[in-house]
Amino acid sequence: MATNSLNRPMHTWVRVLVCSVICLAMVFPVYCMLIVAFTPKSELFNGSTHLWPASFTTDNFRHLFKTYPVDTWFVNSVTVASITTLLSVTVNLLAGYAFAKLRFFGKGALFLLILSTMMIPAQAIMIPQFRMVTSLGLFGTFWAVIIPSASTAFGIFLARQFMQSIPDELLEAARVDGASNLRIFLRIVLPLCKPLIAVMVLLALMAQWNDFLWPLIVLKDPALYTLPVSLRFLQGQYDANYGGLMAMALLTCLPLVVLFLALQRYFVQGLARSGLK
Repeated sequence: MATNSLNRPMHTWVRVLVCSVICLAMVFPVYCMLIVAFTPKSELFNGSTHLWPASFTTDNFRHLFKTYPVDTWFVNSVTVASITTLLSVTVNLLAGYAFAKLRFFGKGALFLLILSTMMIPAQAIMIPQFRMVTSLGLFGTFWAVIIPSASTAFGIFLARQFMQSIPDELLEAARVDGASNLRIFLRIVLPLCKPLIAVMVLLALMAQWNDFLWPLIVLKDPALYTLPVSLRFLQGQYDANYGGLMAMALLTCLPLVVLFLALQRYFVQGLARSGLK
């Protein structure tokens, strides 16, 4: 017992050291992006490498906003990501509630069929998706980006796993009192799903905010581009404005960092209660 108690502080320090090394490895690219975004262009290609620049400047950001419609691209990203997240969370919650608490014919087979779609690469369904949005007359509009992401198999799976932890007796008591399934969902199930909603909002918003390939395919007007797509304007054929590129990348990832910090507590609770490891 005495030996175990003496070794316990050593184990703690080893864990702290390992976690610190992992954190530094993950934060270092973000640090480099931040430094390059505020470094003058003349210092980026002077033949020397410094982890701390000799001087800081905001010229990269000023040039960015002066040359490109960054505010329009930012509004486009917020619009597309917000609508997609709202639709995705709503549909996934309703579907998860149906699979977790309702009884209907073929529920198990249908759920397995939905899960099986997670094994299909996104690139394999791009041509059918493109033909679908084109036939619906949505090509070149925000809806061509929003509609295909209105629901996800992982979101339905996550909602089902979380809602299975809600006691059935609570729902049966409400049915005895005459409550409909929709009323039970709105008044009982939904208030208990705050951690789940936070997780789904964060995952859906992060996926849509960072999406590059599909918006690039279906948005033909540069005025409708989102931030990830607009990053390609800063990349030339033979060179790139690395200061402006990192400044745009910083503006792109900053909202997600703020959102994750705000929803961090709910995010951990939602993943823990859904049974995911």
